[in-house]
Amino acid sequence: MKTRTACLLAATALTMAVPASAQFAKAEDAIKYRQGALFVMQQNFSRVAGMAAGKIPFDAKVAAESAAVAEFMSKLPWAGFGPGTDKGDTDAKPEVWTQKAKFDDYAKKLQSEMGKLAVAAKSGHLDAIKSAVGATGGACKSCHDDFRAR
Repeated sequence: MKTRTACLLAATALTMAVPASAQFAKAEDAIKYRQGALFVMQQNFSRVAGMAAGKIPFDAKVAAESAAVAEFMSKLPWAGFGPGTDKGDTDAKPEVWTQKAKFDDYAKKLQSEMGKLAVAAKSGHLDAIKSAVGATGGACKSCHDDFRAR
């Protein structure tokens, strides 16, 4: 019984110790995953930003839906920045891995701003959306300036 319990505890510990990046068979898969998540997030954010800028007719329902999708997507790409994903078809600068704490802070800031945008968009008030779009766009720009090559 003690052996069985010890094995179970060891297996549980090993499972919990495996990093999130291990979910990808290859580094290229992780890169494609994060790029896909960032693309979908950007497309939905851009739709809301276009409405806030008056480039797209304002539709409160579409704005709320798009902001909700962008908020959800803002939580996903970070698992795709694991070990070995700094090579290949990527625009990520080496600083993503050498300044990991700063990169993680930027990711948290983006998620926070996306959450605020989703709340503003759900309210249906264009002025609140405009303000939230500015802050969210600033979070995107800060990360791109420091961590994106193109």
